[in-house]
Amino acid sequence: MFQRLRVLVVKELLAVWRDKKSRTILIVPPLVQLLVFTFAATQEVTNVPVAVLNEDAGTAGRDLTARLEGSPNFSRVVHLRAEEEVAPAVDSQAALMVVHIGPDFTRKLAAGEPAQVQLILDGRRANAAQLVASYATDILARYDAELAPTAGRPPAASAVVNRVWFNPNLEPKWSTVPALVAILTTLMGLMITGLSVARERELGTFDQLLVSPLSPTEILIGKSVPALLIGTAQATGMTVVGLLVFGVPFRGSVLLFYASMEVYLLALIGVGLFVSSLAKTQQQAILYTFVFMMPAMLLSGFASPIANMPDWLQVLTYANPVRHFMVIMKGLFLKSLPADEVARSLLPLAVIAAVTLTAANWLFRRRME
Repeated sequence: MFQRLRVLVVKELLAVWRDKKSRTILIVPPLVQLLVFTFAATQEVTNVPVAVLNEDAGTAGRDLTARLEGSPNFSRVVHLRAEEEVAPAVDSQAALMVVHIGPDFTRKLAAGEPAQVQLILDGRRANAAQLVASYATDILARYDAELAPTAGRPPAASAVVNRVWFNPNLEPKWSTVPALVAILTTLMGLMITGLSVARERELGTFDQLLVSPLSPTEILIGKSVPALLIGTAQATGMTVVGLLVFGVPFRGSVLLFYASMEVYLLALIGVGLFVSSLAKTQQQAILYTFVFMMPAMLLSGFASPIANMPDWLQVLTYANPVRHFMVIMKGLFLKSLPADEVARSLLPLAVIAAVTLTAANWLFRRRME
C-alpha cells in the first residue's frame, strides 16, 4: 500500500512540476499578491483630501486651519469661500470631509464659551469618513487643551494615555501580513486540490486510475499529500517574505505554526477534493472554489470584525476554517500565543477537517460507482 501511495504522490508532484503553467501559478502569484495586497488591503486612511470653510476672521480660525494643513493624514486642504461650495466639494469627491469654522469661533473662545466646529462627511465611504473624523476630532481636542489656560479655563482633569499592545507603532502591515498568509494559503490550497480530479477527467487519465490497483481511499490520499506539501511550502515562503521584506515579527512557536498549518490544509483539502469530485471540468471546479472562497473570506474576520456581525451569522462563522486559522496566525505572529490558546482554535479546525475529508471520500466513492 505504501509503495502504491508513494508512486502516486510522486506522479502528482511531477505532473504539477512539469507543467510550466502550473509551476508558474504556484510560485509567482502568491508572492506577487502578498506584496501587492499588503499595501492595498490596509485599514489605515491617509492621503485623503479635505476642505475647510473658515468664516472666522480671527487668529483661532487661522491656527486651526494651519493645524489641519500640517496633519500627515491629509494629502491636501481645499479652501472654500462660501457655504454654496460645500455640497459640490463632497458630491464630486474633491473632499472626503469639510471642516466648517463659524464666524464667531475666535470670539467665543476668547470669551470662554464653547465654540463649535462642524464636520461634514461623505457617507459613501463610511469607514474612511469615520477615521478621518476621528483624526480631525483629535486635532480639535489638542488645540482646545492648549487654549484652555489662556482662556481662563482649568486644564482637563485627566488625560488619556494610549498604550498599544502587540503592535506598539500601530504598523498596519503587522496585522495585514499574517491575515494575507492565511487567505493566500486558502486560495492556493483550494485551487490545487479543486483542480486535481477535474484535470484528470479532462485529460482522460482518470480512467487509468480507476483500473489501477489503487482503492478510492488511496487515490484520495495520493491527491491530498502533494497538496499538503505544496501548501506548506507556499505558506513557508510567504511567511519568510513577511519576516524579511516587511519586518513583521514572529513571536510564537514554529512547531505550533506548522502543526496548525497541516490541520488547516487538511480541512481545505477536504473542501477542494469535494469540489473536484463534484465538478466535471476544471472550469466548473474553479467556479465552485470561488463560491466557497467569497463567504469564507467575508466571514473570517479579515474585512470586518466578527463581533460586529449579527448573532446568527456569528454562529455560522464557527463552521468557517478560515476564521479559526486567522486567529492562530495573528496570535502566533504578534502575541506568542500559548499552546492551550492555539488548541482552542485547532480543535474546531480538526473537526472541520474530519467532516470535509469524510464528505470528499463519500462523494468520490459515489462518483466512481
